[in-house]
Amino acid sequence: MLDPTLIMTGGSLIGLIVIAAALLRGWQGWLDLKRQELDRTAVPAAQDEGSSFGTARIELADLKERIRKLEAIASGVEL
Repeated sequence: MLDPTLIMTGGSLIGLIVIAAALLRGWQGWLDLKRQELDRTAVPAAQDEGSSFGTARIELADLKERIRKLEAIASGVEL
């Protein structure tokens, strides 16, 4: 009734299913790890955004001052 070929095929199929399940679980764990890494790096980027606005304001004020000086030089006014 149970042919050795049938037993061998069934055992191979069960082994393949077990290996596929283990690989799938490992893949999901790796994806979770990468999600955590992305979440961890996304938070400091949002905090740095505030300081870059301050830096941009300083640079903008510096540029305005330089333009004012260049306009004064162009009009012949000594600062």
